[in-house]
Amino acid sequence: MPTAPRLFGTNGIREVVGEKLTAPFVTSIAEAIAANYAPGAPIVVGWDGRTSSVAFARIVGSVLVLAGHRVIEVGLLPTPAIQYSVRRLGAQLGVIVTASHNPPEFNGVKCIAADGLEETRTSEEAIETGVAERVTAVAPYDRVGSVALDTHGATGYVDGIVAQVDVERIAKRHFTVVLDCGNGASVPTSPMLLQRLGCRVITLNGHVDGTFPGHLSEPTEANLKDLVRVVPSFHADLGVAHDGDADRAVFVEADGRYVPGEETLTLLALDAVERNRGGIVVSPVSASQSVEDAIRPLGGRVVYTRVGSPSVTHAMQEHRAVFGGEENGGLIFPAFQLARDGGMTLAAVLDLLARRKKSLGELLREIPRYTMLKEKIGCPSELRDRVMVRVTEELRGRAERIETIDGVKAYFPGGWVLLRPSGTEPLFRVFAEAKEPARARAIADEGLRSVRAAIEQFTAAP
Repeated sequence: MPTAPRLFGTNGIREVVGEKLTAPFVTSIAEAIAANYAPGAPIVVGWDGRTSSVAFARIVGSVLVLAGHRVIEVGLLPTPAIQYSVRRLGAQLGVIVTASHNPPEFNGVKCIAADGLEETRTSEEAIETGVAERVTAVAPYDRVGSVALDTHGATGYVDGIVAQVDVERIAKRHFTVVLDCGNGASVPTSPMLLQRLGCRVITLNGHVDGTFPGHLSEPTEANLKDLVRVVPSFHADLGVAHDGDADRAVFVEADGRYVPGEETLTLLALDAVERNRGGIVVSPVSASQSVEDAIRPLGGRVVYTRVGSPSVTHAMQEHRAVFGGEENGGLIFPAFQLARDGGMTLAAVLDLLARRKKSLGELLREIPRYTMLKEKIGCPSELRDRVMVRVTEELRGRAERIETIDGVKAYFPGGWVLLRPSGTEPLFRVFAEAKEPARARAIADEGLRSVRAAIEQFTAAP
């Protein structure tokens, strides 16, 4: 039997609205979901703040109801808050309409299992098969389902986070925090969370707007220039920014220094291993060497996975990890939930600062430091597989060793480079790391050259 076309990438389905992501396409996804899950326990439906999210979510909900399912709408919330709601409401599934950090013209769909984790690849394949086969699921008139509204998603999620930290100790520090909501889904939750923790809050881009007028929704250094400028001007203790669906948190030090995500990953991994007297930390192959350097002396060990939170969370569950996350600010705290969680990351950083009685900058200066560069290069989707084979062959002949857990990671004297096709966009991502900035730059340029040459080769081929 032929394999159904793949729709789900590393973190759900993401497409451009009005091109592939249309009402009929979303209807076909919802029909496949409805057919693959038996009516019974409810299905949670939530969304982010993109311009098309409510409309697509209502399509999903309507199809599910007409197939006999009970739907609970939780509305506009961060992705981790919706994942938390799936467990809180005893649902069998969560369907989230979101494109996370992608540009505003994108939207998408991701599915959450009853335990709050992203659905398995097996379940995604069943949905893809249903779409390819154009399945439908329609209940007779007397078995049509229902829609209920849950308005407690934001407060329930914040309550859960607050229970994980020492609120009194944090409040005594009287932190001033500049919060950049990025016009995204953190608007209903992160200001509330900071107020509950006794912080003085200064908010940027604090209203929901799916066109992202403040800046693009990925919290990169280039996109957070206002936050970097405002933090020292208000004499704030730190700044924090979320991406569009708030499953990430990225920080700025009091002096305005942007903190790369790999440093936050290392800092909180070190704290988790230290507090648990050892343990496993799970991270993708894109993680910094600094994580291993920091936790190994304390009895910690890193387990590497493919890129993407589904791979990380399922490996954390399997290995009973004490911590996990990605270098992009998406961190996972298993004591709370196995989900990338920007709100929990924010609370955990404040808890650590209050416990250690140091500034964020002081704590970051104690961890091993590397220079990591992140680049990307456009690549037509139809060429990705051939380009991947070509660059792997080339690097195999030049590198000291390579790993092919996800893409190809090549180790050279003094550093490494990772080349992998994006699971959500038509491009290759290039990560390079070394102790010395110049060496990291040279390795990154070599990686970009390899990908560019392969693309040119296949583009020129008849």
